[in-house]
Parts: sequence; structure tokens; C-alpha cells
Amino acid sequence: MTLAVSDPSAHQAYRTGAMAFMVVCATIIGALGFEHIGGYAPCPLCLEQRYAYYAGVPLLFGALVLLSAGELRWAAGLFLVVSLAFLANAGLGAYHAGAEWGFWPGPSSCSGEQAITASAANMLESLQATSVIRCDEAALRILGVSLAGWNALVSIFVFGMCLRAAADSLHAE
Repeated sequence: MTLAVSDPSAHQAYRTGAMAFMVVCATIIGALGFEHIGGYAPCPLCLEQRYAYYAGVPLLFGALVLLSAGELRWAAGLFLVVSLAFLANAGLGAYHAGAEWGFWPGPSSCSGEQAITASAANMLESLQATSVIRCDEAALRILGVSLAGWNALVSIFVFGMCLRAAADSLHAE
């Protein structure tokens, strides 16, 4: 795919944006793989951290299409929106990782979703069927870093790439 704009900084914006797009896609595919193939059920905070990825995939794709069409300001705007989403996501990931390490308490939702039964006869069955996914315990650590910690690091990386792609898009005008 060739860019409609001949400025080298537009090409750099496209390369940087494409790299961010690939990192975002690979990360969310990895998270879904850990869940559906590896059997690691996500906690409520893990699920919230996926929102930036779910929004980032189509927005980054759209930014790349806009770059290709020569709509540099619109592309820069989308890159900026994605960068801010991933900056917030890095904060959420750091908060989650800190709760896992015991630096601060996690949210009250760390006890997991539990259904309340209206019948005392069904209470024992309901308690046995309830699976609690805790936010304050790491299900898996890779190189000593939990998945929430890795999410914070990846999110900072994506934030930087998207900010750079936005800047390069604006400089290409």
C-alpha cells in the first residue's frame, strides 16, 4: 500500500502507526489466548484493561487508512485519541499490578461476581457454583511481572508510538 502523500514523515507516521496497530492486535490476541486456550480467567480489572485494545484496533486501522488517503490531521487526531486511551490504560495496569503486589488494596470488585439467590435452599448450590476471580492475586507471572504489569508496559509503549505517529502526521503537512 502506498501513501498518497510523498512526505517522508508521513511514511514514518504510517510505519509507526502500523507498528502500534500490530502490537495492539498481538497483545489482545495474546490476552484472549491466555483466557480461552490457557484457561486463565480474567478478573474484572483485567476485562477493563482490554477496553483500550478493543477500541484501539479499529481506531488505529482507521488512522492508517486516513494516512493513506492523505487526511493527515484526521489521522493525527485518531492517533492522539488512541495514545490517551493507552496512557489511561497504563495507569489502570499499574494500579492493578500494585494491588497484586499488595502495595494498595484493589477495588471491591476483587471478590468476583457473585449471584444472590432468593432461596435459602439454593444457597449452598449457588456458593458451590460461584467461581471467584481475584484482582489482587496474579494468576501468572512472566519474568517476575504479572500480566497486569506487562499490560502497563505495553500500554506505555503504545502510548509513545501513537504520540509519535500523531506528531509525524502533523509534520508531514
